[in-house]
Amino acid sequence: MSIRKFFKRLRSARLSMRGKLILSLSSIAVILLVSSLISVMEYSSMSNYVSELIADDISSINVANRLADMSNTYNLQILEVIGDETSLRVPDFDDGYFKSHCDSLRMSVASNQVRPLADSVMYSYSAYMLTSLELEDVMQSDFIDSRSWYFERLQPRYERLRGDLEHLSHAIYLDLERNSATFERGFYRSIIPGIVAVGVGLLLVLMLLLFLLAFYVNPLYRMLEGLNAYRSQDKKYTVKFDGDDQLTELNNGITELANENRQFRSRIKTMGRQ
Repeated sequence: MSIRKFFKRLRSARLSMRGKLILSLSSIAVILLVSSLISVMEYSSMSNYVSELIADDISSINVANRLADMSNTYNLQILEVIGDETSLRVPDFDDGYFKSHCDSLRMSVASNQVRPLADSVMYSYSAYMLTSLELEDVMQSDFIDSRSWYFERLQPRYERLRGDLEHLSHAIYLDLERNSATFERGFYRSIIPGIVAVGVGLLLVLMLLLFLLAFYVNPLYRMLEGLNAYRSQDKKYTVKFDGDDQLTELNNGITELANENRQFRSRIKTMGRQ
């Protein structure tokens, strides 16, 4: 069978009233279902991705704050040692924790602005820690003023470290804002297929309503008017409309019955006159 013959048969195939209604309503249902699935899948994919980014940003902000608190505590402990002047012990500081978490900030945040700032934190941290290790020698020396060493040499390096940590936290916060805005835009983008589907569904419902009115409701009213005129006024039943379904068959059957009934009544009248 050639493709042309197949399409000719397809065009000539008759659909029943039930088939037309089922086809129309099924088309609307399929469009709404597919669009709903697209919306759900789009929103789910976008939500999972952006939610992970937002969670990473929040975790990174907390890590940056902990590193800043650690540095501040360590710096205050050094100041206490200098003020006491009886203790020569350098305060403890978890160097491995600081470095590992600073490296994790470089890897966990996808923004290109965060990694250079994390590197700056590492540089300033290294400079500060190297200077802080001079504390024991400073406290033992008779020629170095410990307070001058602290405020003129160590404190500027700490201020640099604290500033770099603040810049790093601010950059992560900006990345969090961008991801939150992306999440909001993605939400509205994901519901667009649903909105389109609802619009198309309403249009199809309107078209289906017009179809039912034009091809079924109006012909039924015309058939009813023709039957009433035939029964009450003895007019000929002449209702005709285009179609190839059961409603057309019903109208043709009514037309045949009405014509046969008129012929039968005419014969009865003729026989009565004889």
